[in-house]
Amino acid sequence: MVKTTFVTAAMTAMAFAASGSALAAGAHEGGHHGASIGKPGKERSVDRTVQIRMMDNYYEPKSLKIEQGETIRFKVRNAGSLVHEFNIGTPSMHKAHRGEMMSMVQNGIIEGGTLHRDRMGMEGHGMKHDDPNSVLLEPGQSREIIWHFSKDTNLQFACNVPGHYQSGMHGSINVQ
Repeated sequence: MVKTTFVTAAMTAMAFAASGSALAAGAHEGGHHGASIGKPGKERSVDRTVQIRMMDNYYEPKSLKIEQGETIRFKVRNAGSLVHEFNIGTPSMHKAHRGEMMSMVQNGIIEGGTLHRDRMGMEGHGMKHDDPNSVLLEPGQSREIIWHFSKDTNLQFACNVPGHYQSGMHGSINVQ
């Protein structure tokens, strides 16, 4: 059932992009990391560390509560069998970013469980995907993000690889 749901969501996402309705690259609300979501944090300012595990259609944990002004070190591990993203943003930022991620699939940068980093940023081959609020990982890879949450707001973390968000690969960040 999960596999069928994932395949259906992926096909829906691809049909959406092919229809020309996908948003163009760079259409983010204030860029990938607008002031509405905070800013990159500094190592010396980390208040706590949060472990994030990415599976093939969900995250562990599914939601986070963060204090306004807190700086979090996210230790992100891809425990799934596909390429996944951990991206901090607003729902509208994620919606805009899905078009860019579709472009990465269409240009062969993301192929199932393989990420062709050597093709990233090449003319006509999508974006570099090097924003401080996001990591893109192959199965078994781990990386860290240090992020400072400056505003009282509700955010999401999400995987915007085509079909992944639609299959449930997103979670909430409640900053109070």
